[in-house]
Amino acid sequence: MFRKLMAGEFGQVRAEMIARDHVLSSLGGRTADEALEAGTGGKEVWIAVCEAFDVPENRR
Repeated sequence: MFRKLMAGEFGQVRAEMIARDHVLSSLGGRTADEALEAGTGGKEVWIAVCEAFDVPENRR
């Protein structure tokens, strides 16, 4: 579900780049991919990405 939400919001290519490269302080200084690999839930990661990129509340 996380990947689908990311692609829907940012487009497939940009979503992959964000998940792989953008470090999120709210996830302990990890990227979304790193956080997911470490066992952080997809919902928590999605909310962190939304906050970092100012995704409107109605699309979270």
